[in-house]
Amino acid sequence: MKVRSFRMAGNMNLRLAAAAVALPVAVFGLAACSGLQGGQAEVYSESFFAMDTYMTFTIYGANADTALKQAEGQIKELEGLWSVTDTGSDIYAANHSGGEPVVVDEKTFELIDFVLDMAEETGGALEPTIYPVLSAWGFTTGENREPSAQEIAELLKSVGYEKVQMEGGSVCLEEGCMLDLGSVGKGFAGDEVVQVLKESGIESALLDIGGNIQAVGTRPDGSGWRVGLKDPFSGGVLGVIKISEEAVVTSGSYERYFIGADGKRYGHIIDPATGYPVDNGLASVSVIAGEGKLCDALSTALFVMGLEGAKDYWQQNQDFDMILITEDGSIYITEGIKDRFSLQEEYRNMLVNVIEGMTISES
Repeated sequence: MKVRSFRMAGNMNLRLAAAAVALPVAVFGLAACSGLQGGQAEVYSESFFAMDTYMTFTIYGANADTALKQAEGQIKELEGLWSVTDTGSDIYAANHSGGEPVVVDEKTFELIDFVLDMAEETGGALEPTIYPVLSAWGFTTGENREPSAQEIAELLKSVGYEKVQMEGGSVCLEEGCMLDLGSVGKGFAGDEVVQVLKESGIESALLDIGGNIQAVGTRPDGSGWRVGLKDPFSGGVLGVIKISEEAVVTSGSYERYFIGADGKRYGHIIDPATGYPVDNGLASVSVIAGEGKLCDALSTALFVMGLEGAKDYWQQNQDFDMILITEDGSIYITEGIKDRFSLQEEYRNMLVNVIEGMTISES
């Protein structure tokens, strides 16, 4: 693997007509208009709460208002299927089935199938059954605590994607095993919404799904969407990447964490191998690809893998791009986005490492 280092000029100095800010990524460059103005495409934008987060959909086109309602309806429908706490959801039924098979909706089956494939593909770095451990740390309840090593070891006995079996249209979990699709659900939902919009004739839209950014086509003028990448240390905008017909998803523990009695910071992303929050030197991982579900799955898995593991995984696959930021402030990007990523002015002297090939070199 070849890593080339250089200092990237931050020469974008953006002026924003309007901005839809999403954490951990921010979206810039949305036209501030409603209806038709001076030849601009008609645009409708709406924010709403779903899947335990705020979402903002901005859709351009003659049928934008109707498409927007359909998109929001699709999100709410999927939320009803995948909620861990809703007693009427597929996931709740599977988690409380006592080891018996449960017939689930076609979309739920498809999502679980994808998650299990990605869990195997990433060697368990993506683990959809980590929910009991996550709860023990208080990240699902809001009451954070440090579980004992004995408690974690006991909970880990019920963790493992191989404990989930699928056949026909049913899902069966070993007793004590619990699914949580939060690591991939928003990305999968974004892909479903994109399909709904395209079937409605929409060719230009930007979806902010609780920080997951997904684009339909380009902006109405044919230019790429500009997505701002958050600085995990200051909260400012580190840089901007241009995308079209792609998704951008970022994972990191810099927002959801607590300080333990030992003074240590514990983030919400759990290493399935240990049952403890990830602490491997990575501050954030952003994944850019054509599918939101792939971005969602990989952003979490690569964060668990760490810097070297993430670079090795990319080398073996290369069907996505990524931006890695380490705790010591280093930036690594894959070669496919070198010409589409620019640092903001105040970060222009930072060193950017581009992952290119099979050997490691520095220039």
